[in-house]
Amino acid sequence: MSVPFESHGESVPEIRLSNLTKRFGDVVAVDDVSLTIGSGEFFSLLGPSGCGKTTTLRMLGGFDLPTSGRIELRGRDVTRDPPDKRPVNMVFQSYALFPHLDVAGNVAFGLRRRGVDRREAQQRTGEILDKVHLAGYERRRIHELSGGQQQRVALARALVNEPQVLLLDEPLGALDLKLRKRLQIELKRIQMDVGITFVYVTHDQEEALTMSDRIAVMHHGRIQQVGRPDDLYDRPTNSFVADFIGSTNLLGGTIEAVEPTSAIVRLNSGDRCVVATTGARPGQTIQLSVRPESIGISGANGRAADPPGPDYLPAQVEQVAYLGSAVQYLVRTHGGLGLTVLAGKNGSRFASGDAVALAWSPADALILGDRAEAVVEEAS
Repeated sequence: MSVPFESHGESVPEIRLSNLTKRFGDVVAVDDVSLTIGSGEFFSLLGPSGCGKTTTLRMLGGFDLPTSGRIELRGRDVTRDPPDKRPVNMVFQSYALFPHLDVAGNVAFGLRRRGVDRREAQQRTGEILDKVHLAGYERRRIHELSGGQQQRVALARALVNEPQVLLLDEPLGALDLKLRKRLQIELKRIQMDVGITFVYVTHDQEEALTMSDRIAVMHHGRIQQVGRPDDLYDRPTNSFVADFIGSTNLLGGTIEAVEPTSAIVRLNSGDRCVVATTGARPGQTIQLSVRPESIGISGANGRAADPPGPDYLPAQVEQVAYLGSAVQYLVRTHGGLGLTVLAGKNGSRFASGDAVALAWSPADALILGDRAEAVVEEAS
């Protein structure tokens, strides 16, 4: 499946993957993946474990050869080239630092193997350590560094060789949550500073949303959708993307009545709601995504006794969770539909058992385009 790339004036993208497939015996790890990635992009491959993202990265780096398909770097076919013949470098989750070498020795290791002059190697090592905020740490041993500092040493060792593309395989996965959040910002800063293309693999959607210019969401070896973070969150094209990027309420139903710019949907639970749509037809079966923060919750004010209408859903609170900046409610409608609602902590508060009324803007009930083949939509 082809994914177009808006080149912004570039005739040749930094990376082009064409119909890339990788099989391990009877298992198809990567299934006909086509992608283009531009120069200087921070591009993430995002998906659950086993979706094929790391295998795709390893084929980019030359560590695994594809079963079929083509890999181009700046227009040059490198599909069968070994790792040392490609202008890329890779940072692994384990960092793979040498404990018998100090920081400078680790960073300069690749330069020494390539026969770079000692003075030039020292200069380049100092410059890259300054970029990753480790100037003055040259003589520190690896065991004397924190996990975040070790991660930056691994990053410096990869960048000092001046690759065209840096590949990163979940490099923050072993760090605690607070440090990981801080290093997400650091990684983006470093990428913008050095100006090269980063291809980043992660299963953490918050990580991808925080750092990426564009994201490819993968599932079962295939690309489900490619786009900017806001496009993926606000306009997912299928239920997997809607549910994987953030959290959402997935609702099935049937179009009951059609108006010029909206339609009334009879949900599978028997509840009714309004969606913004054109071109819908009565009797059409659809699936909706409604984000928890898009649902308004208020006191029932007697409305819970009324017949359910399309403008609001009467419901009862089943569980309440205080999340610090917001309150999460698990509610159930009169038709038995379970929904998650996220409300501001400064608004009205409700307890388990309270009768409430739910409402959302028709535009916030997104009709998903699920079909047998995954839908891929590039951000315009």
